[in-house]
Amino acid sequence: MLCNEYNRKIVDEFLKNSTQLSKQTIKSYRSNLMIWFNYVKENLDNKPQTEIKSRDYMFYQNWLINLNHSSSDIKNKRAAVSSLNNYIVLFYSDIYPMFKNFIVRGMPQPEKSFVHEKKPPNKEEFNHLINELKKREEWQKVAWLMVSYTTGCRRAESRQLLKEIAGYDPIVKTKESINDDGKIEIRTSTFYLTHKVRCKGRGRKGSVRPLCFDVDTMVAIKKWIEVRGNDDCPYLFVAKNSVNTNQISESSLNSWCNGLFSDIVGRRIHPHIFRESRASVGVLEEGRDIKSISRLLGHKSEETTKIYIIGDTEDDDMDDLFY
Repeated sequence: MLCNEYNRKIVDEFLKNSTQLSKQTIKSYRSNLMIWFNYVKENLDNKPQTEIKSRDYMFYQNWLINLNHSSSDIKNKRAAVSSLNNYIVLFYSDIYPMFKNFIVRGMPQPEKSFVHEKKPPNKEEFNHLINELKKREEWQKVAWLMVSYTTGCRRAESRQLLKEIAGYDPIVKTKESINDDGKIEIRTSTFYLTHKVRCKGRGRKGSVRPLCFDVDTMVAIKKWIEVRGNDDCPYLFVAKNSVNTNQISESSLNSWCNGLFSDIVGRRIHPHIFRESRASVGVLEEGRDIKSISRLLGHKSEETTKIYIIGDTEDDDMDDLFY
């Protein structure tokens, strides 16, 4: 038996018209709504969304809990269904005037499940990881790590980078300041900007901006390109086999972190942790201005950046990071 035809149609319509959602969120919503409506088909007589009640959803949430889904996963599934409900309430009130979002505030949230302690690598640990990878001649991993750390980019953003950035010219800037003796000091910074990449943000286009990195990272990029040799793939980070060279997948980056990187550091490592490491090291160890770190990470608010500090990027705001 197929899922209720109305449910299938309303999901397609909802996702098609949700232009304020990013592509990744739409993909997540579609997956979570498929799971929800499969449950409806198997356990709720395949009835349409407009006939479902709060108790029906409560049974579904308890079903997920009994299957040992994490609290964060259940929260995501709950958000997808609730957003669909709000869409129906907003645009179909003339047809279903009695329908309300059956996921109500008073409905208990699942208890928070165990989460791993957040402990981003400090500068010493990061350097140890880089040096160990260099010994093993893992040049692509060295380049990816340095790009991820220095730019503070997300996994999905690093995948978008093109190998052409290895040929970009540096940006050199100078600043004058008065030291404690009243003398003028001239500081010079050298850094690079990538082409614009799609970063996380509202809507399907998200926030489009370049990423900023330092000279050492450019050296690592050029080393990787040299070792990689010639191929037709335009992306910087790739998966190669005897036949093809393709843009690297997110699962491959996860595998690097969960496997080799975690073994070297001696605790659990994941791709996003280098973003947290950049914020933490920058502010706590290097004494950088949180405003500069916030701009580097692409945060609109410094309050968001503070969450990352644990224990369109403009070069005018970035150069202070590289003196």
